[in-house]
Amino acid sequence: MKVRVLIVEDEQLIRWSLRQKFETRGYKVTEVENGAQARETLEGETFDLIMMDYKLPDATGLELLRGVREVDQDVVVIMMTAYSSVETAVDAIKLGAFDYVSKPFDMESVLRTVEKALETTKLRREVRELRRHIEHEYGTERIIGQAPCMQDLFTTINQVAASGASTVFLRGGSGTGKDLVARVIHYNSDRAPRPFMNITCTALSEALLESELFGHEKGAFTDAKNTKKGLFELADGGTIFLDEVGDMPMGLQAKLLRFLEDRMFRRVGGTQELSVDVRVIAATNRDIEQAIEDGHFRADLMFRLNVIPIYLPPLKERGDDLKLLTQHFVARFSEEFRKPISDIAKDTYEKMAAYDWPGNVRELRNVLERAVLLAQSDKLTPDDINLGPAEKRINIANPEELTLPPGGIDLRELENKLIREALARTNNNQTKAAKLLKLSRDALRYRLDKLGLLEK
Repeated sequence: MKVRVLIVEDEQLIRWSLRQKFETRGYKVTEVENGAQARETLEGETFDLIMMDYKLPDATGLELLRGVREVDQDVVVIMMTAYSSVETAVDAIKLGAFDYVSKPFDMESVLRTVEKALETTKLRREVRELRRHIEHEYGTERIIGQAPCMQDLFTTINQVAASGASTVFLRGGSGTGKDLVARVIHYNSDRAPRPFMNITCTALSEALLESELFGHEKGAFTDAKNTKKGLFELADGGTIFLDEVGDMPMGLQAKLLRFLEDRMFRRVGGTQELSVDVRVIAATNRDIEQAIEDGHFRADLMFRLNVIPIYLPPLKERGDDLKLLTQHFVARFSEEFRKPISDIAKDTYEKMAAYDWPGNVRELRNVLERAVLLAQSDKLTPDDINLGPAEKRINIANPEELTLPPGGIDLRELENKLIREALARTNNNQTKAAKLLKLSRDALRYRLDKLGLLEK
């Protein structure tokens, strides 16, 4: 697409000279000779650059510049005048002019200024488009849900985003959308123009995680060949999201606690105290109270994180939201895979509603992605919904129906699977998992230890 330039100048010779130069560059040029024509033209067209005379027959360039800014915030304006003064230049720049050229001007110099201005226009529009995309992608309306618990969640998210809260604690099972909620809070706050940095606390060893969070000085350890800023520094003014904070190594928990207390830290190997302004959003799917009891999480850190707790409900507690989410994902994957799924059978919904969805919305998304991709017709049936081994549950209420398969069974593997499922359903709460399995908590811990599942 050609660069579009508007020349606002009452002297015909200057307009002609600029047009000749601009058209040799391939620009599309529009000329007007006064403020009234400029206003009328700007109401119907969009331009990448405006060359504007400071003194027009019916207005000053400064008056017109105010109107331009109301119509288009991204277009760059270069002011032209024979009445050069420091005050005039300052006023023009304050109102948003990109630059200022004095008559008579050197045309090659003007063209260099124009090229810089056009690059600014391009960058402004790219940034604005990116922001529009982010606002659309991470608005609260992107979180699908009509259940009362979700409406309460939306209210809390909006309140937190608008507040100056520096610490937020997201709690909920795996797949409930903690990452999405963290981003929604950030991009709907006044921190949105600043960075959103995230890290999973289980992804790295303690030493590497400390370096990633706090940075390190050159020579701090063998491979530290250069000074490196950590995520807290890089996120200054913005938000850092600590996912799976419940699994953070104990040694690092003390350093995180200190940072949360005064927003001060030192790089690894450093002596200088650094200060940053960041909002910390931490998230976990663990039972933190149980982790504290087991000696795996600091109670003082939990109290410091828990200033503003936000609970994300599991899918099984969200009622008809299952149907809304199903329709959303089916429509999305139908478009993505070009598979026109026009209907979902009633008994398909019934099959899905009978399932507990331990993996929550993430599991639902994955199940429906597979269903749409492999569907043989334009209607999703129960046969298209593969819930995996978890749907083949043992009916404990009728133990007489249980039979040993002809080929036998690995009892240890079965016990392992049932214990893992009980922990998944209870967000790793051992007390609740033990109740599901009709065991005491000590008996469950004994089996966890025997199967190598007990965290040391």
